[in-house]
Amino acid sequence: MSFIDEMKTKAKADKKTIVLPEGTDIRVIKAACVVENEAFAHVILLGEKDEIKKVANENGIDISSLEIISPAQSEKKEEYANAFFELRKAKGMTVEKARELMLDETHFGMMMLKLNEVDGLVSGAAHSTANTLRPALQIVKTAPDTKLVSTFFVMCVPDCEYGENGTFVFSDCGLNENPDSEALSEIAISSSKSFEQLVGKTPKVAMLSYSTYGSASSELTEKVVNATKLVKEKAPMLAVDGELQLDAAIVKEVAKSKAPNSKVAGEANTLIFPDLNAGNIGYKLVQRLAKAESYGPLCQGIAKPVNDLSRGCSAEDIVGVIAITAVQAQNSK
Repeated sequence: MSFIDEMKTKAKADKKTIVLPEGTDIRVIKAACVVENEAFAHVILLGEKDEIKKVANENGIDISSLEIISPAQSEKKEEYANAFFELRKAKGMTVEKARELMLDETHFGMMMLKLNEVDGLVSGAAHSTANTLRPALQIVKTAPDTKLVSTFFVMCVPDCEYGENGTFVFSDCGLNENPDSEALSEIAISSSKSFEQLVGKTPKVAMLSYSTYGSASSELTEKVVNATKLVKEKAPMLAVDGELQLDAAIVKEVAKSKAPNSKVAGEANTLIFPDLNAGNIGYKLVQRLAKAESYGPLCQGIAKPVNDLSRGCSAEDIVGVIAITAVQAQNSK
């Protein structure tokens, strides 16, 4: 059973409702139909109903079974605007501006999530990460036990002996550009929780660098060394090691020579990249050259499940992220 099939099976055990703000995107419409047909979650499309129906009809898609809400026509828009005003009035928000923003599907969807009318939100097929995360942080806010919001990818590499049968968490590959040691430690701890929650196995965290155990020394390697120390102080029961080169982190034969006494080297399944350059390039290399399934950027550190999509995503990718979001919602406090 594939990773996403496992997510769908878990999602079916306690069906959640996921809102999709980009209701006029054909990929989102196709994904919503698949989800409703497979019945592992309930989805709500946001957007002008006539426009969504037009896009669907032009592509020969029957959307009669889908729930569609138009923010402009919703009886909830005034309630949501008032609630948003109360949340942001200390930041200069006005009632008039709040009403205007509630006509935006992403803000409207975030208010649905904030007020517990849906269990998760998936967006980003047609919008930037900032357009998804900014309203998430303004409305849903960060989780109480988290100092930093970050992103991760679940990477499923076919016919791969490394990681957890080819499954990895890569982080941060989509948000934090150049995290310092403190931020990197928070990313590592959040990513370990994400791995355990979704994959259901013990996380083994590698703090990646171009150096292993001091084989090189610079400001860049010291950041990773210090981050590793902080993770061990904050989460002493977590299996974590660094700084490790990628081959030492996942290949047992290399680990034996470069880090023979490490409990993580050669077996890492959660890879923490030192900056966004490395993380973004790394996940795209694995996705394209190893033909890996790539799910993300998924968010961690937000109070409720909000997940971003790559603008190059397919309908199938969106289905997978919806399944993951539903499982995250099952585990959300």
